[in-house]
Amino acid sequence: MKVSTLQVATVTLVFMAICGCAVSSESPLPMIYDMVHHNPGEPLYESRYNNPATLKEMGFNGKVYYLFDSPQLAVNWDSVNPDILPDGSEAEKWVNQKATRLHREYKRCQQAGIQVYAMSDLILLPKRLIEKFEMEKTFGDPKDPKTQKYLRHLLDLMFEQFPELDGLVVRIGETYLHDAPYHRGFIKNKTSPEETIVPLMQLLREEICVKRNKQLVFRTWLSFDRDLKTYMAVSDAVEPHEKLTFSIKHCEDDFHRGNPFSKIIGQGRHRQIIEIQCAREYEGKGAYPNYISNGVIEGFEEHKISMANEQIKCLRDVYTKSNLLKGIWTWTRGGGWEGPYISNELWCDLNAWVMAQWANNPASSEESIFNRYAGERLWLKGDDVKKFRQLCLLSADAAIRGRVSTYSDVSGWWTRDQYIGWPKLPEETDRQKRLLAQKDEAVDMWEKIVKLADSINFPDTETAEYVRVSCRYGLHLYRIYRCVFNLAALEKSDDKMAIQRWIAEYDRAWKDYVQLKDKNPCCATLYSRTELKRSSFNPAADVKIEKMRKIISSQTVEQR
Repeated sequence: MKVSTLQVATVTLVFMAICGCAVSSESPLPMIYDMVHHNPGEPLYESRYNNPATLKEMGFNGKVYYLFDSPQLAVNWDSVNPDILPDGSEAEKWVNQKATRLHREYKRCQQAGIQVYAMSDLILLPKRLIEKFEMEKTFGDPKDPKTQKYLRHLLDLMFEQFPELDGLVVRIGETYLHDAPYHRGFIKNKTSPEETIVPLMQLLREEICVKRNKQLVFRTWLSFDRDLKTYMAVSDAVEPHEKLTFSIKHCEDDFHRGNPFSKIIGQGRHRQIIEIQCAREYEGKGAYPNYISNGVIEGFEEHKISMANEQIKCLRDVYTKSNLLKGIWTWTRGGGWEGPYISNELWCDLNAWVMAQWANNPASSEESIFNRYAGERLWLKGDDVKKFRQLCLLSADAAIRGRVSTYSDVSGWWTRDQYIGWPKLPEETDRQKRLLAQKDEAVDMWEKIVKLADSINFPDTETAEYVRVSCRYGLHLYRIYRCVFNLAALEKSDDKMAIQRWIAEYDRAWKDYVQLKDKNPCCATLYSRTELKRSSFNPAADVKIEKMRKIISSQTVEQR
């Protein structure tokens, strides 16, 4: 449903008046950013969030461009050495085309009135530069004098040639080269404060914050994000600056439900911005409802069990107990690899909008913001608002129970993106029973979600259809998950009847899942039945189940 900013503002006032909502005049957090992280090596997402004007209307004040839209790939090096990108070379043509595109994109942000940031892998330099100056063995070392020299040159060129830039978001935990054919990237000792993190951060602080008065957001991911001692060593070694901010995922490790709230949030002496993934790569990528904003802001239910004695276990705690929180950074789309691919961004939009609106007024309750979303963006009224909230909260409860458990009885890595692996179950009988019981609870919740979806009167027919289809998508997928877990529990069992029963249910769930897609064009792409990538839980669940099917079949033949 497309509405103007004026319509949204009018509806906001009317809806608040009807509901008796009183919103305090709390100051917004200064950094409210969003990013679409396109899948590396794939065509770019077609998304409304590529449009800076959309982000501005939602309440964001900055857009972070993903890794391969960073100006570090688009600068002209002629002022340093013309042989780095020789005239007429394919490398020069590629870089010039990239620069033209980025200038166009960055100016769209300026026209929309939001700031321009680019996430950049460091250290990453042109291949010919590395070869020409014989840096093959040293260019990934930020303490190396030659590396420092050309890194400073790179920063000079980036900010001179792209004056639209308000700052950089720097990543050292990983290096991707999927869409960077003429560059090389590497970072040495990425988890060492002394050897890498501190010297690199000090150089960037000097060049970006002090010298240029620009923003530097330094990501902690896969570098100094898990160990508090390491984090504090970095915090103590680098002098704070009002333009230097540490970026931290709201949970430890990756965006898995069940992972603890990050222990480094609210610690140290540096400004912090919190990363939130809205289309969760381990939980459907927006293919089904998965409302996480309530948990991020007010606290996930599993943290009430695992972190009962902790002072900080949600953003509400950070905001009220620490002065370090300076913003949020949502990923409306992207994270992970491949699919599922969606044609409707409703569930991403809900998470992102609530997070942005909360950051604009962090004294507000999540529930009040959610209700505004239902009224302002979906045009729901009365009981339909309540039903929609119940549906969304149930989706969060179902996701934790269906994928892992509220007691973290299994690793969240068993499935990701569009793949379904084979979970490693706990050996303890009590834990295994608890785990399987929560799979039943999850399916029950999805059945309630489907009924709620069917009962809500959405004024927009396209939205109504997608809600109903995507809720069924969740139901059938989590039925498949339940079968996988139960069959994993029976892998070494002689209970042939139980195995046959679960295989039969597995086949029914897959049949319903495939038919949903066949009959509904708005349905997201499906998870792969047989393929598995990027997971340590090998092989694919279906491969395991086929082996069990053959064993049961052969035993039946022998008995005959």
